[in-house]
Amino acid sequence: MATTIPYSFRLNYVVVTVAFVLLVLVLTNRCEASELRLDYYASSCPTVFDVIRKEIECDVQSDPRNAALVLRLHFHDCFVQGCDGSVLLDDTVTLKGEKTASANINSLKGFSLIDRIKNMLESECPGIVSCADLLTIAARDAVVLVGGPYWDVPVGRKDSKTANFALANTNIPKPDDTLLTIISKFLYQGLSVTDMVALSGAHTIGMARCESFRSRIYGDYEVTSEKDAVSESHLRDLRSTCPLTKGGSSENNVTSLDYVTPDLFDNSYYHLLLKGQGLLNSDQELYSSLFGIQTRELVKKYALDPLAFFQQFSDSMVKMGNIVKPESFVDGEVRTNCRFVNT
Repeated sequence: MATTIPYSFRLNYVVVTVAFVLLVLVLTNRCEASELRLDYYASSCPTVFDVIRKEIECDVQSDPRNAALVLRLHFHDCFVQGCDGSVLLDDTVTLKGEKTASANINSLKGFSLIDRIKNMLESECPGIVSCADLLTIAARDAVVLVGGPYWDVPVGRKDSKTANFALANTNIPKPDDTLLTIISKFLYQGLSVTDMVALSGAHTIGMARCESFRSRIYGDYEVTSEKDAVSESHLRDLRSTCPLTKGGSSENNVTSLDYVTPDLFDNSYYHLLLKGQGLLNSDQELYSSLFGIQTRELVKKYALDPLAFFQQFSDSMVKMGNIVKPESFVDGEVRTNCRFVNT
């Protein structure tokens, strides 16, 4: 006589089976991610960190703004397909790159700096160091050189043979995004709200174009900003830099995201948010949005405690830098030229 298995037992069996499969997948992904390690180039290219640091040091000493350019390249790279150097690829007949996506076309610079460092590495260790690793290390060094924190960079990434123009248009946060939109874009990458607020602190350095902040300075800037002589004078300067009427040469006018200490990596950015003076809507939303209960408290925390900001920024940069597709270790390559896949 056939034995009837109780429904509850069958249901529990299914749940346990599914849980086991998910656990296997998680462990598999962790094994893949473990291919990133601190000593990856210890024998194959022991001078890699020294070469990159010296070159970035020259770039930042010549112009401190170069630090922000390199950091932004790394951020935009990791938010599309993971940290795989896809943002560095030029358009070709067979490949549509990410450089002309709306989030990148007028925002990303510094490609020639990466090219020069890559050439140095190819002379030192031909075919060994990926462009993705180069960019990740360079971003860390750039932050340190303008006063920011140091963190160890696990390496061993491979370069993608593809790019994704569509994802560059959708995944990367935009200046006028609402808080909920920004949060969703970070969560999609596996980054928490805490990571988001800390990584947004990168806007303590760098510049923004007129078209990125026009809607803010002619919108609710006066509503959020403190009513004092300094704030009012700064708003007048911003409007002088970026007229209300669109078009013409003013579209390319730029101003510092942090006008107090524009070339220093510190927590001044958060103090500006407390004063309602965030330049971009996406910045001020962290403090002023009705939905920003958690983000508002984090802004206050990092404004009061620069060490807490530095520690979380370091942790979040490592977490972002470790966004790597497991298959990239198998399908990826080490490009000899960061602008093109190997032939």
